[in-house]
Amino acid sequence: MSFVDHLEELRWTIFKGLGGLVGGIVVAVVFRDWILREVLLGPLSPDFVMYRALGLDAVEITLLNRTVTGQFFADIGVMVTCGFVIGSPVVVYYLWKFIEPALYPHEKESLRFSAAFASFCFLLGVTFGYLILSPIALQFFQQYALSQQIINEWDIIRYFNLLIFWTLGTGFLFELPVAIYLLTKMGLVTPPMLRSYRKYALMAVLFLAALFTPPDPVSQLLVALPLLLLYEGSIYISSFTARRRENA
Repeated sequence: MSFVDHLEELRWTIFKGLGGLVGGIVVAVVFRDWILREVLLGPLSPDFVMYRALGLDAVEITLLNRTVTGQFFADIGVMVTCGFVIGSPVVVYYLWKFIEPALYPHEKESLRFSAAFASFCFLLGVTFGYLILSPIALQFFQQYALSQQIINEWDIIRYFNLLIFWTLGTGFLFELPVAIYLLTKMGLVTPPMLRSYRKYALMAVLFLAALFTPPDPVSQLLVALPLLLLYEGSIYISSFTARRRENA
């Protein structure tokens, strides 16, 4: 295949990926009411299922629209974000179809494993962010008050931004084992290096848990423990990858 043919194939790959994103937005718009009512606005109610599951003494959260166009742009932003999340597997699929012919068989196997592992870690992180971190953090900040004279009422755009940031941000944070796996394969990270930074990782995790959770040990443990396990798991993955790299 000539250079021009490669460019043409890349162009169609980009078009197909964009088509997947547009399709994802269409799906998000079709299920707009359910996404807004059950997923994004669900944590506002004290009857939200995870509040009961986590044993939280929840209170209702009130949203306010403070600008003329606030609700409109919040709606557009939410649909686009959800559409990108829904359509992202299509982008990954066509990107894989584009680069697959240039890979050796062992490279294809390694990349398939990396993609599957990355997808699993991301979905696990998103689930943890939405079902564990977000409910705890939302209720903590809603019930935190400098004075009884101050009422917490949240801006709609800031609320959506926070919820999406905590959910997707945790998904990307859970990609740590994947990043460690790839960096170890390239020889940029070693297991002894990760072990030497363990105490700093512990302090960082405890700081984050204390920052985003109520001052009770159960809530802090719910947030800190998965992050600590994530780091320890990354060390084991690095050790396994380093041994395979040495034996190759």
